Amino acid sequence: MLPTGAPLDWSLVDIAVPRSPDRLPGVGMAGFRHRASTPVDIAMVAHPSVTLFIDLSEGEGLVHHTHGRDVRGSVAVGLLPGDLRAGGRAGECLQIRLDPVAAAAALGMSTELTGAVVSLEDVWGPDAGRAEERLRAAASWDERFAIAADLLGRRLGTRPTVDTVDSEVAFAWRQMRTSKGRARVEALADDVGWSRKRLSARFRSQLGITPKRAARLVRFDHAARLLAAGHAAAGVAAESGYVDQSHLHREVTSLTGLTPTEVAVAPWLAIDDVAWPASSPTRSPVRGGGRLPDLR
Repeated sequence: MLPTGAPLDWSLVDIAVPRSPDRLPGVGMAGFRHRASTPVDIAMVAHPSVTLFIDLSEGEGLVHHTHGRDVRGSVAVGLLPGDLRAGGRAGECLQIRLDPVAAAAALGMSTELTGAVVSLEDVWGPDAGRAEERLRAAASWDERFAIAADLLGRRLGTRPTVDTVDSEVAFAWRQMRTSKGRARVEALADDVGWSRKRLSARFRSQLGITPKRAARLVRFDHAARLLAAGHAAAGVAAESGYVDQSHLHREVTSLTGLTPTEVAVAPWLAIDDVAWPASSPTRSPVRGGGRLPDLR
């Protein structure tokens, strides 16, 4: 069972981001250090990316709970993981977000991760343990980001995206993100010269999710950020392309197990405008994390 803990106090969390965030297309990284030693309980919110949490904590570390099971330590979280919570003694953690196209190239099994949370070792094998050791030994977040970028760059280099994901599928995904989930699948199929049936089949086989489901996830992500910014649910529904407020409520509950009101105050969204300002450009973070405290 997930250890009982208090809601995470983000004022006790130091956040570091890379000085060169665009080094790897489709990849975002952020480092977190929780300065309190007490256990925490964090409600995670669905995001249109495959996410790696590399647990660099000392001792018990992180526990992720979903679908009635716990996964300890470093994990890979696929698209649509459902009602997901993280707990334990947070310590230090490197979070890596991979858009589905990059994930398909870097992981080679992103389709199998949809709806799942698995140990990072299940994805990377022995490389997961070696990566953790290198990252723990690093003297700064800058060094950690460089190590992670090198590891991912090597995997992207050995699994070229062009051989993993059709250019038509990659284009459709980019259009979904650009349109905030409002692009119609029929229009995307026309744009790439495919039938809707073919686009849906290739999209699902390569990214692990249907175009319609992907659009729903991207649209939800946009709505969740508006809710977290304090916008009223009715206005969010209209701006995000939902039929009405009830439609928004059903979609949010279906994707997260939370209500729109709960999503609006979900603490995990609170860090996005610091760690990923491109998606929530309300703050400008200081890039780079400087030296780390003594890790011994």
